[in-house]
Amino acid sequence: MKIVKFESFPVRVPYRHVEKSSVIARSGVTDVIVKLTADNGLVGWGETTRAADAAGIESAVKAMAPVVLGRDPWDREAIQRDLYVSGLWNFQAMTGNFAYAGIDMAMWDLCGKQAGEPLYRLLGGALREEVDYFYYLSWGDAAEIEAQAKAGVARGYGVFYLKVGVDTAAETAMLAALRQAIGPSRKIRIDANMAWSVAEAARILEDWHDRFDIDFVEAPVEIDPVEIMLELQRRVSVPLCANEGLWRAADAYRVIKSRCCDYLCFSPYWVGSIGRFQALAWTAHLEGLLVCKHTHGELGLAAAAGQHLMLAAPNATTGHQQTAQMMEDDILVERVPIIDGPRWGRIDRPGLGVTIDEAKLARYHEAYRAHGEFPPYGDRFPVDRSR
Repeated sequence: MKIVKFESFPVRVPYRHVEKSSVIARSGVTDVIVKLTADNGLVGWGETTRAADAAGIESAVKAMAPVVLGRDPWDREAIQRDLYVSGLWNFQAMTGNFAYAGIDMAMWDLCGKQAGEPLYRLLGGALREEVDYFYYLSWGDAAEIEAQAKAGVARGYGVFYLKVGVDTAAETAMLAALRQAIGPSRKIRIDANMAWSVAEAARILEDWHDRFDIDFVEAPVEIDPVEIMLELQRRVSVPLCANEGLWRAADAYRVIKSRCCDYLCFSPYWVGSIGRFQALAWTAHLEGLLVCKHTHGELGLAAAAGQHLMLAAPNATTGHQQTAQMMEDDILVERVPIIDGPRWGRIDRPGLGVTIDEAKLARYHEAYRAHGEFPPYGDRFPVDRSR
């Protein structure tokens, strides 16, 4: 099997509401969809992610095409080596990882379709029957949090996730309302996006953990160098989760070996490929750490790939990240289960096991061409588009 056609489609799909944190204010997902056609007629689909600039990811994807065309998708490791060494993507590692992960996903999809097997079976088989996802709370006042939390409880969620690090007093009120609404047994996770100093984090987290029983805190402080997280770890009882700092495979390995956290929240985008992610998940397992799937904001393709990975991961926790519940639409024919609730079972169709709605793909590609990406900072820095 050889790849004979390489296409890419940036898309813009809105959220139902703005996603807010101490770092971002984002109104939707802007990703690049990759379509690889093989000489046997099979088509593989993948989804990149973005951080600062979707156009940069699109440019990187197109620059990688000459190294991918004419190659056998089963030779993913050789293709990745050639891209990063001969293509010099080692010198732009994170852009390279975000872009190549979508190409890599499409090649896995091709291989699964040729083998007639779902992706999780190519990864060693399922270690669980279903995967559990979190309920993503929108930042708001106590009454709004209470209403959202009660809706999440009614839909069966057991893990609730809140961005913090903006206003401690307001967030304390939100956490109090959240704990009251969900009861004592459901889990609260928070993400500060590295907003605090060690002293601030220690003071705030010990108070919140005592009062609200925090399951874990993601990215409470800077993680470069890891000694900052290690210092906080010595000063608090709440479990810590690393997200930022898992930038490349070598960075993720350094964090794992340091044991500066109890959980890793990352995805193939951080480390460049599904194969790298699986290897690092197993490495973390051997070090006694758990893995929570991360999302930058994703469409159904990336959600399906993450589902396969979490079915096969030895150390997958509960409450994995997703944005399906807050998407206004998707580019798939299927309605993925995590739009409506927290659990998703095995996907037993070959490859990624989902189907692209090409009419929707075209519509949201045109939306990107007409309106551009959703900037991560929302309207904080207005752009004059007339110039």
